[in-house]
Amino acid sequence: MLRIIMLAVMLVTGGAASQLPEFAQQYRQRLGGTIDALAEVMSDFRTDAERFGLSADEALQRMRGGEDLFIRQRGETLSKTQERLERLRRQQLAMAAAGPFARVVIFAENVDPTLAEATAADFEPAVPVTTEGLASAGFGALAGLGLMRLLKAASRPFRRIRLRRSQTRS
Repeated sequence: MLRIIMLAVMLVTGGAASQLPEFAQQYRQRLGGTIDALAEVMSDFRTDAERFGLSADEALQRMRGGEDLFIRQRGETLSKTQERLERLRRQQLAMAAAGPFARVVIFAENVDPTLAEATAADFEPAVPVTTEGLASAGFGALAGLGLMRLLKAASRPFRRIRLRRSQTRS
């Protein structure tokens, strides 16, 4: 019975882990769309700033130092948008330059929470037919096996106690 449970756990953990590369791939697709949208917002802002003879940084400084609370807040929001755009572009470049396994690591190290949440909301699992998907499935299955062995080893002292109790009652 324990072997069947072990196999089931390995299948579940392997199947779940095999989806990580697919999730990262769908995240990368959203990453490109998000970068395009944020770049358009910042481009429009730069165009507006240039109409008044300002650089984007000068316009942001003016907004953040303004007396109008709304304008100051809008300046903070645009500053954060600019920072996020730069961070996402760096992540996109790093993922483009990386190999299949490294992309998953880059995703995990630099995940954008808002983007990951949106990806998760629309995520569609896929059959892992790539090398990285199959390797992730294998890693997940081994992790499941390791977890089951750890649980089995941790339960040994309790089985000995039960065995002793049943022997003393006989």
